[in-house]
Amino acid sequence: MRRTVSLLFMLLMGASLGLAQTAKTRIAIIGLDHDHVWGLLPTIAKTPEADLVAIAEPNPALVTKAKAKVPASVKFFSTYTEMLDQAKPEAVIVTTANNRHLEILRACAQRHVHFFTEKPMASTAADAREMERVAHEAGITLMVNYWNAWAPATQEGYARLKAGEIGPIQKMIIEFGHEGPKEIGVSKEFGAWLYDPEKNGAGALMDFACYGADWAIWLKGRPERVFARSLKLKTAQHNAVEDDAVVVLEYADATAILLPSWDWPYGKNQAEFYGPKGSLLVMGDGLLFQPAHKGTTAKDPDGTLVASKPLPPEKLNGVAYYLACIRNHRPVEGPVTPEVNVGVNEIIDAAKESIRTGRAVELPANH
Repeated sequence: MRRTVSLLFMLLMGASLGLAQTAKTRIAIIGLDHDHVWGLLPTIAKTPEADLVAIAEPNPALVTKAKAKVPASVKFFSTYTEMLDQAKPEAVIVTTANNRHLEILRACAQRHVHFFTEKPMASTAADAREMERVAHEAGITLMVNYWNAWAPATQEGYARLKAGEIGPIQKMIIEFGHEGPKEIGVSKEFGAWLYDPEKNGAGALMDFACYGADWAIWLKGRPERVFARSLKLKTAQHNAVEDDAVVVLEYADATAILLPSWDWPYGKNQAEFYGPKGSLLVMGDGLLFQPAHKGTTAKDPDGTLVASKPLPPEKLNGVAYYLACIRNHRPVEGPVTPEVNVGVNEIIDAAKESIRTGRAVELPANH
């Protein structure tokens, strides 16, 4: 009898554990005034492990728009604190102005709710450092999402660069940006804070230098010094922030040149790396290799296409990776870690100081 009861207990416990492992993760969204959220909603919907339970947003027009795109079961709240307390999500996706990230993280940390934000990590390096500290002390997962991190060419390019296929990296030229937020038609809610130096942290410098800084730190670590200049080329718009910048990161054995801009005549998302054995050009939709000693031509200026391996399911997008880390109790790795992104914010702070003074700025000692 005792053996039968014991076996029954073990079977019930096994079934219970199986249910726990397959249960979906309760996710909530905080903020709808960041246009990236409209791409994240369908990603959440097609992620089997995700259960979107709530959205916090005070703007009635944005709430109406979201209600047409999510299941009727999703509850809406005007404040995120009310949502955290009533909906009790296990994890949040934050799509708000950059200067709100720290305050929201603090509220999540108090309730042991995991935190995902669209890049950049914060509007200032001081906020980013505090976010890292608070998340670490609370034991919650903190992730900073970059769309390009989940492009197969990015992962393939990184693996080849770390394997030394072009030798030691000596130069990086990283170009990200587009024609400008107003020109590409961002929502008025998104534009309201993108052009605000306090809410965004800067203009094109913050919006797109973070991609280059993220690549540079991921591959080479923190640079020694930062030099930058910026321009306001769209003078007729009277914007409070710059629309074009050049940022130079100085390493002992390499230079990274970041070209973030809202003045490209078309969208740009590419990172080119040079070493003694050749170059690799990483783009959102492909990877090109040019060997050393082979001169470039008009027909083949950037090299030949290199096949990129398919990514595993947990790396197909930021939501899948975030949930894989949470559900499997794994640390976040790669370009989306808080450690890398504190450095990203420190580079952007140094660039702003260099623009102000006209001098190169040394980065603070690694914290």
